[in-house]
Amino acid sequence: MSGVNWFKIEDSTDIGKMPSTAARTSTFGINAPGGPVEFLQLAYDYTFTGGSSPVAEGEISSLISTLRVVLNGEVVHDFQAGFADNTTLGPSQYGYLINHIGGRSVEEPTEVPEVRTGFINIPLGRQTPAGVNRYEITIGYAATTAGSAIVSGSQQFWLRMNPNMQTTTTVCPSTSFISQAGAYEMVTVRVPQNVPGVVSGLLVLNSSEADETGNQGIRIESLSQFGIKSEMYRATNGDMQNGLMWNKGNTVPDAVQSYSTKLSGALMIPTFGLSGGNIIAYIDSTAGTTRRFLPIITNPVGASAKPDVRQTQTVAGNTAKAILDGSLQ
Repeated sequence: MSGVNWFKIEDSTDIGKMPSTAARTSTFGINAPGGPVEFLQLAYDYTFTGGSSPVAEGEISSLISTLRVVLNGEVVHDFQAGFADNTTLGPSQYGYLINHIGGRSVEEPTEVPEVRTGFINIPLGRQTPAGVNRYEITIGYAATTAGSAIVSGSQQFWLRMNPNMQTTTTVCPSTSFISQAGAYEMVTVRVPQNVPGVVSGLLVLNSSEADETGNQGIRIESLSQFGIKSEMYRATNGDMQNGLMWNKGNTVPDAVQSYSTKLSGALMIPTFGLSGGNIIAYIDSTAGTTRRFLPIITNPVGASAKPDVRQTQTVAGNTAKAILDGSLQ
């Protein structure tokens, strides 16, 4: 393979695995061919009860509370939202993550709120071996708006193969921390030591659509001797340049995306390739709340094919020696 190639690995019409009026967890076990996997894509096309919107002011990704990808036994993507709900008023926390780390989460805006078509491209950057590879995917959905039940739809998973991909991307399990109102507290963000690479970003998610940080904001010990307010982070990470895009409930008559300069309760902090262990952060919190800290680890990747499963010990077959082994010597 010399260039980009799309490969469909799953096509499901099981509405029991799609978001509906009750929260649910959907699992997929998928066998797929090997190669340089740049992205795993979820392509969805849902139809809900006529005239009702599953998320009145947002898109389907607002309902994603967890999304975990295990590839050949290795956890490569482990997202847990701080806040996932059908009442969200802006972009989703999951869409915020994906669009910040080189993937793409988009939903088609139309004037039909009950029909949702979208695409979520999850960056992996894994060179998988030849033969059969196993993907275990778990998606947790919050409940849709009352009365907006799933009627029909499809969920497809695709791989984008690209021999010229440059980095692996690992969304690590989060460190949760319960903040106290009016407190300035230290948080030790755990960085897994068995994942090669450096921490390129730290995603901070609150349990509500509110920052709830004070004047000292958030300080990363390895990046600054001073607390940095959320607005300053947003001025440097691209958010404040109308950097956030989402589908506002499929109700925009011009069929255009909506834009925002921030997602309250979510903050991507560039960490410029931190290495060497856990991350120490300090939080100035104005309210009692629970935050999640998700390290994003990247690592250069070579796209040459991995060898097949092979033996690493040899058996020396020698008939002449075998004959002599039992003889008088």
